Amino acid sequence: MRPPLLTETDTLPDGLLTTGARDLHTVLDGPTLVHLPGRRAEPLFVSVLLHGNEDTGLVAVQELLARYREQELPRALSLFIGNIAAAREARRRLDGQPDYNRCWPGTELEASDETRMMAYIVETMRQRRAFASVDVHNNTGLNPHYACINRLDNAFLQLATLFGRTVVYFIRPRGVASMAMAEVCPSTTLECGKPGQAHGVEHAVEYLDACLHLSEIPVHPVNEHDIDLFHTVAQVKVPERFSFSFGHSAAHIAFDPELERMNFREVPTGTEFGVVDSQSGAHLAAYDEAGLDVTEAFFEIREQRILLRRAMMPSMLTLDERVVRQDCLCYLMERMGGGA
Repeated sequence: MRPPLLTETDTLPDGLLTTGARDLHTVLDGPTLVHLPGRRAEPLFVSVLLHGNEDTGLVAVQELLARYREQELPRALSLFIGNIAAAREARRRLDGQPDYNRCWPGTELEASDETRMMAYIVETMRQRRAFASVDVHNNTGLNPHYACINRLDNAFLQLATLFGRTVVYFIRPRGVASMAMAEVCPSTTLECGKPGQAHGVEHAVEYLDACLHLSEIPVHPVNEHDIDLFHTVAQVKVPERFSFSFGHSAAHIAFDPELERMNFREVPTGTEFGVVDSQSGAHLAAYDEAGLDVTEAFFEIREQRILLRRAMMPSMLTLDERVVRQDCLCYLMERMGGGA
């Protein structure tokens, strides 16, 4: 049975292609799953706006579908438009909502209307024999465009490198769309830079169009010279009891205001992330793929300075304090081999 949160339709809702993310509530009642026919029956599944402040996926799909307004799609398309309520406020999620990219099957969150909706979507796409799954996102920090996968499988790697040579493999956080859809078909997450950048939209449009034209996804290995593959080994959080700021000393932790410039740079042992006050016992917390606390393996505090214990490559460092609280400060990665 379709969950009450979700609208499901086989026709393109009126006004969808011309309405911005903040006004989608005027044309859609809430989260919406749209199934559109194409020459090849097995659909490409695309999810957008799982985070309401990340609208590149929506704009890309609007531009893509405008191209095919007068012609048949090369392949059927199933489009999930997610957190419309948060998009109205240009926020990742609203207070009291679960994160729409943490509540898919495999989640560690409690059961809710949202978890039931995501489970229904996955089962629907299984029954429709989805060809591939693409979840389109933006970053809040300075990051290159890259694709993420949750399985080290040739088809997944091929799907990811169609977007670009930088690929990140991760299995935490749980409950993300790409990991749930990996049980159904090859899947990937696209990270398209910051919202509002024309290049991010263009890159996503061309990628999705290329996916629609694929007759099959190659299963042979990706040439090692065509990929830079990284493995996310830790998620870094600021414990709730500690205040923080970027460049201001009136907080338990004062981060370097240039912190996001370390994204996708291999930084050496001893790199400083910020300073802590001397009274609170403030520190960062790092968790591995099993959710275990591995802070001591990655960070130390020396003379009130937060220092890396080992050379790492950060990703998704952001100066957005709300995102740090709702998600995390960053991820730490290691190169897996392949590439230069």
